[in-house]
Amino acid sequence: MNWDCVIKNGTIVTPNDTYKADIYIKDGKIAAISSEPLEGNTKRETDATGNYILPGLIDVHVHSRDPGPIYKEDFFTSTQAAAAGGITTVFDMPNTTPPTRDAASFQAQVANLTPKAHVDFGLWGIALGPMNNASLPELHESGVIGFKYFWGYAVNKNTFQLTYNYEPGMSDVLPPLTDGEVYTIFQHVAGTGNVLAIHGEDSSLIQVLTEQVKRTGRTDYEALLDGRPNLAEEVTVQMGTAFARASGAKLHVLHVTTAEAAEAIRRAQAGGAPVSAETCPHYLFLSNEDYPKVGPVMKIYPPVKYKKDQDALWQAINDGTITIVSSDHAPHTPEEKTGSLWEIPAGMPGTETMVPLMLNAVNEGRLTLQKLAALMSENPARRFGIYPQKGSLAVGTDADITIIDMNKEATIRAANLHSKSKVTAYDGWKVKGMPIETIVRGETVMKNGEIVHTPMGRVIKPAK
Repeated sequence: MNWDCVIKNGTIVTPNDTYKADIYIKDGKIAAISSEPLEGNTKRETDATGNYILPGLIDVHVHSRDPGPIYKEDFFTSTQAAAAGGITTVFDMPNTTPPTRDAASFQAQVANLTPKAHVDFGLWGIALGPMNNASLPELHESGVIGFKYFWGYAVNKNTFQLTYNYEPGMSDVLPPLTDGEVYTIFQHVAGTGNVLAIHGEDSSLIQVLTEQVKRTGRTDYEALLDGRPNLAEEVTVQMGTAFARASGAKLHVLHVTTAEAAEAIRRAQAGGAPVSAETCPHYLFLSNEDYPKVGPVMKIYPPVKYKKDQDALWQAINDGTITIVSSDHAPHTPEEKTGSLWEIPAGMPGTETMVPLMLNAVNEGRLTLQKLAALMSENPARRFGIYPQKGSLAVGTDADITIIDMNKEATIRAANLHSKSKVTAYDGWKVKGMPIETIVRGETVMKNGEIVHTPMGRVIKPAK
């Protein structure tokens, strides 16, 4: 046999096992896994002595801004950042310009992103309620990875863009959907069999509370939290899980931030509701106590909350309530992130720093490497219907592999990010544990922090 690549002398880590073996790759697929050397000629060898071999890691929550405000980011740079961070597949969010709202826009987005993709990618379709409920079946047939509903946001009726700070009376803007209209989204998505993901914050509650806080003149971080309290997430998650139970829609709660939301999800799962959940590194490693040091860069929606919430999220990971960790990569320029908390945009890059932060947590004993493989590879692949093609190390599947050096130490530097946006709350953080090679369908895309391959990513679609 002639092998395209052999990864030798490493320790394979899956959610259920850890063992030493070599991986043989042929035509972009895993052709064999053996603890004994196999005969044949090899074009390329990777020596993984002392390192760990994980099934390719997946980031299910990325805002690449492409097409759209590409001065912040584009798919070329966002997928470079993903590959540099050990990610082999990203799911790109649909709030682009134009949004991925029907079959035609899906195909246009595939054509737009493919030549720029350093890793494989799935595409979310946007759910706009009555504006595109009829298009959800064609989006499903086109191959969306799932549907995203930005609960509580208004929509421009001409451009279909989200209006993040809605005020009654805005021209050409449709107000946030009523509860009944939201429920029709659940019904329509249930009919497709796709996952429905929600940004879970109650906009009407936030609007009233934010106005109350603003009238006091406060601009501190606690004022932001008073305007977007834990309650805003809790009530939306409770309604979403109830809608999922009634409609049969497979609900995925994005970027969970609070103890209350985690408990609501736990209760729904115990009651048999088809609900899954994710959280993000900024909720696991930051709290309101970090704002004096980090500053406005830390503004995210939903906001980073309190230490008690951080502790509850780790508990939810360890007891299986939260089964996915994603980045919510949302780039802005440094200039845009400077100013009043009420005015600056929410979000920051995260797809490149996520894996180092999580590996550092493994070294600190907060989770195991097997658990990380579940959270960031197998669980997302299973939930979104792309397992075992992605998220596994099974013979015959895509040779997507992340090689990890658990002893490598590094310091995160904003200036070194591969994203266009040199913004991070973790500038200067020291970590131990780094991805050192990212392999996509048998091709090494990143080695020792450097991008070493031209774009070669492909769109990935759920199995029908």
